[in-house]
Amino acid sequence: MAAPVVEAEARAANRPPVRERKNGRFSVHFAHYKWLYLLLLPGVVYFAVFRYAPMYGVSIAFKDYVPFLGVNGSPWVGVQNFTDFFANPDFPRLLGNTLILAFLNLGIAFPLTIVLALLLNEVRLSVLKRTVQTLVYIPHFLSWTIVASLSFLLFALDIGPLFQFLNNVMGTNIDFLSDPAWFRPLIVLQDIWKNTGWGTIIFLAALATVDQDQYEAAIIDGAGRFRRVWHITLPAIRSTIIVMLILAIGQMLNTGFEQIYLMTNALNREVADVFDTYVYFVGITQGAYSYSTAVGLFKSLVGIVLIFGTNWLAKRFNQSGLF
Repeated sequence: MAAPVVEAEARAANRPPVRERKNGRFSVHFAHYKWLYLLLLPGVVYFAVFRYAPMYGVSIAFKDYVPFLGVNGSPWVGVQNFTDFFANPDFPRLLGNTLILAFLNLGIAFPLTIVLALLLNEVRLSVLKRTVQTLVYIPHFLSWTIVASLSFLLFALDIGPLFQFLNNVMGTNIDFLSDPAWFRPLIVLQDIWKNTGWGTIIFLAALATVDQDQYEAAIIDGAGRFRRVWHITLPAIRSTIIVMLILAIGQMLNTGFEQIYLMTNALNREVADVFDTYVYFVGITQGAYSYSTAVGLFKSLVGIVLIFGTNWLAKRFNQSGLF
């Protein structure tokens, strides 16, 4: 018994330190996957230059930024810009408008993405399925300028075909583009038309991994199509749904500047102003750079809190979270 112990001690004495072994393994790993790391390099450079480097400018949220003095030369004011923003009478209105649009998109557009993915997954004719997928993907590649232009053509006062049809059906004479009551429905409909099809890609990829044997067993047991979807399909993609929901909640305050700005006019501005458009009007048109940066930073911090909070709730209920 003594010989093996002596040999083990000798091998341990000649073994290199743990750090050297780890460095050696990393070198071998890097040499083996060097081309994959090379492919990763453009993405790393992009995020470093356009995402992380500009964070240096966030410091002006705590300064009274003067362009002639620069970022370093401008005086510090602490959290004064945040205090002014929270005390501004526009804050409750901006927060309310932003949250209402966010919950409408989250409560309507997000479930429709899952429903559309489930419907596409049930299509068995491959030609029809690819055709429908192509048709619902196309709107995603149109800019918001084109989407807004189409909305103006369809709902234009007196000459828009949808304007005339809806008013004839309802027996009214509503200007859908200027009526504040119709601003949010138009925004939600635009978002559904443009992004719902594109959002199905991830869910369709998750649906492709579902074990087909489960469907066959369910059919043998007499389960209908709805029961198969409810008891097999949805549980199989539950983790994907939760991850996408966490990301969607984290983006709740990002209602989209281009879409809101293009659909805003003097008559519906009371319900159209959100954080994104407010930052533009205050920061660019009025030159309040520090104040607008504080507003943008507040929105980003709330998004981070929402992501971590939703992820914590998912873990709390024994579901797979984002991290």
